[in-house]
Amino acid sequence: MRKFGLIGKRLGHSLSQELFEAQGFRDAGYGLYEMASLDGLRRWVEAEGISGFNVTIPYKQTILPLLDAVDDMAAEIGAVNCVSVVHGLLVGHNTDAPAFMATLAGEPSLGKALILGTGGAARAVAYALGQMGVEHVFASRKPQTADVKPVIGYEDITAEYSTIVNATPVGMYPDSGNTPLPLATLVDKTSPLLVYDLVYNPSQTLLMREAETLGARAKNGLEMLRRQAELSWAIWGL
Repeated sequence: MRKFGLIGKRLGHSLSQELFEAQGFRDAGYGLYEMASLDGLRRWVEAEGISGFNVTIPYKQTILPLLDAVDDMAAEIGAVNCVSVVHGLLVGHNTDAPAFMATLAGEPSLGKALILGTGGAARAVAYALGQMGVEHVFASRKPQTADVKPVIGYEDITAEYSTIVNATPVGMYPDSGNTPLPLATLVDKTSPLLVYDLVYNPSQTLLMREAETLGARAKNGLEMLRRQAELSWAIWGL
């Protein structure tokens, strides 16, 4: 049986295994592998006979130097969420960006977008928005140390944005009582606002509930999860 899986530091929130098993792939299994670090990653791949794996927080960027090759899109984004094992070589891909882009097909104008976070998911979102011609800005708790541009501090966020994307894990199970930022002072009720939370567990985050209370449209990350998974399965030849 070919073995696939998801690696990350904490995976209690993940639905990736459920999505995979629901497909009924023949002779293929998928596991969740919590890793305190990426030390020994290649040994793990070889010992377990892994044919491919997905990557989540906090390893989408730190895995890069451990790979043998990275495709052009992942290299430009600077983050990997899918790895294929080809003749013993680890090859990195990014399926987050095209998945995010696909979930916005048919959306009205996104206006100017604010991306909360500067990690691997945020970079994939920025790449996708750039491909769509959408002006965007990153927001960081520590903008002075961020290596993305343009970036502002949370204290500098104003109500000028028509789209807000939460690309941080804040609000994710089991810490679902948290929100990355208070929306009330940031919403211009004279213009439409889309709040897109990449968190999918819980299905309605506190950020989304606040958005809907303020009359904004809210979307979670479940569709993006499904689409990036489907793209990963295709890369693995399933």
